[in-house]
Amino acid sequence: MTVVKSPLPEPARQVTFDALQSTLVDLLGLSLIGKQAHWNIVGPRFRSIHLQLDEVVSTARTFSDTVAERAAALGLPPDGRPETIASAFTLPAPKDGWVRDEDVVQVISETLGAAIGRLRERIEATEKADPVTQDLLIAITADLEKQRWMFEAENWPHDD
Repeated sequence: MTVVKSPLPEPARQVTFDALQSTLVDLLGLSLIGKQAHWNIVGPRFRSIHLQLDEVVSTARTFSDTVAERAAALGLPPDGRPETIASAFTLPAPKDGWVRDEDVVQVISETLGAAIGRLRERIEATEKADPVTQDLLIAITADLEKQRWMFEAENWPHDD
């Protein structure tokens, strides 16, 4: 059953759906691991990083809604069910239990870096398929890069 007719031709429709759905999974997963870290962080920088994690979660939740609504507007049914996220989410996540502040910063930086790398691939994939979706993915990438920069600065200097 088609509820909304897509203005995109096949295969552009499939490329766009794949980009939006995988971005939705990454963003919803990011919001969950951000909250997990938020609840379990310990250490001398607890408060500042605890609050910074809320910014990441808010950003991820806002963009996940925008991404899902973009998919729906194109006649592409978004899937944000817990079982879908659990089975498809592959970004780095914090360990269970209490997590030291520097470890939280490290894993969130890695998670954001991985999400950004995947978004850049989707930006390239949607260039011809759907420039409007590409523009949305560019905006998300810019915001996540800002969040990553802020986390990276937390653990400077670090060993590389």
